[in-house]
Amino acid sequence: MRIPVNRKQVFVLPDPKRVIARFFFNGPERATEVVKQIALLTDDEVYKIISPILQEFSKRHRNITRILNRNADKLCEILKCEADAIKQQPLYRKLLIGSYFTHEYSIESAAFFNPSIVDDPDQSDLEEGQRRIIISFRAVGEGHISSIVFRNALIDRRNNIDVLPAGRYVDEAEVIKNFIYTKKFFLEKANDSKIEPSVVQLVSPLLDEKFDYKTIKSIVDTCKATTTDLKLKKEIDKFLSLADSYHEIIFSLDTDISDRIIYPISDFESKGIEDARFVKFLRDDNTFIYYATYTAYDGEHIMPKLLETSDFNDFKVRPIYGEGAKNKNFALFPRKINGKFVMLSRIDGWNNYIMYSDSVNVWDNPIKFQSPEFFWEFVQIGNCGSPIETEAGWLVITHGVGAMRKYCLSVTLLKLDDPTIVIGRLKEPILIANKDKREGYVPNVVYSCGSIINNGELIIPYGLSDYSSSFATVNLVALLAKLLEK
Repeated sequence: MRIPVNRKQVFVLPDPKRVIARFFFNGPERATEVVKQIALLTDDEVYKIISPILQEFSKRHRNITRILNRNADKLCEILKCEADAIKQQPLYRKLLIGSYFTHEYSIESAAFFNPSIVDDPDQSDLEEGQRRIIISFRAVGEGHISSIVFRNALIDRRNNIDVLPAGRYVDEAEVIKNFIYTKKFFLEKANDSKIEPSVVQLVSPLLDEKFDYKTIKSIVDTCKATTTDLKLKKEIDKFLSLADSYHEIIFSLDTDISDRIIYPISDFESKGIEDARFVKFLRDDNTFIYYATYTAYDGEHIMPKLLETSDFNDFKVRPIYGEGAKNKNFALFPRKINGKFVMLSRIDGWNNYIMYSDSVNVWDNPIKFQSPEFFWEFVQIGNCGSPIETEAGWLVITHGVGAMRKYCLSVTLLKLDDPTIVIGRLKEPILIANKDKREGYVPNVVYSCGSIINNGELIIPYGLSDYSSSFATVNLVALLAKLLEK
């Protein structure tokens, strides 16, 4: 007998109107010519061009002049020979220069899926039985570039879900590169990222055991100056791209959470930030912090990374290290077990593993605890977000892939004090793609990146065919009884 699942009639769809204004660069030669052509315009011509641009796009972006100024400054960083001339331009001319190096990007135009759900840090001013939550999504736009976006939602005492309307604007964060790097781990990630070994040997002796961003940038510039080989210069530049993988991003406090977008920043995530799994983590001092694991992708290599935030306004970002830091599907347990951080992973691509660590971003010695067993998961099995603690054990939502690349969701129960031990496992899926919901960006897929328990039910947000998202609920008592059934 199957567990009854209630698919909520709540759908969150991609919104092609939500756009950000991004820096646009089409090569140094063309960029230099554009700047020179603008310099030939009279002041009246400049004003007649920029004025309607400001009027039109001020309705689509918060503080468009700040964005255009910022992009003109970014151009100065690239075109060193033109930097002084650009900086000395009057306001309107500088804004016009910035506008030629700005383009709108629709972050949700293609897909809006793979949700993860956690408690909002703010639970004030709610009615009895209500719960305020934050849902993260993988949004996909032009060029199949993924980013992390957010929505607020309210759950009432009957577990009805009301996803609140998104704000009018979308904001990228300020990026701060203020990390101190550890040589051992930095070089380990350089090898994982397939940087040419001879280049690693060239740079390695120049690094101290601890160094900052300014130091690695200086070393990269020095090494590039010693060669005319363009291929070698490009390989040396990868060290700076790797350093960019560590950063802090801060959003303006006057933005709604739906306005905040975590967009690819470093070269090693240039093709997307995939499948963030958020978890509300209980620290040793009984306070909470939020972590999220995600996959950075550059079109060829993948890099598992870790987000950390206490307020969804300020995020610290860093790679995950260790022999277990391979492949995708990392999901952190919501608290330590026996004094150790604990992580689920899928390092070989098709089995479930578990790892213990003294550090939240260093993972070694993966232990395989679950393999594909049933026909609907023969291709691969993986987790769908962080485990959820119940009195009976750790509840893990799993995904399986079967024939015709059909995805489904199921559930596993792990022992509380030793989660390498499986004490229950459903013999059938609890969720598959409906016949009328199977079409989309990628057909026949249901997938989730994190669930919660509320008012006696397991609430699973899930993506439909990598296009849109919805919710399902399962009675917790019935589910645990089925998992523990002999």
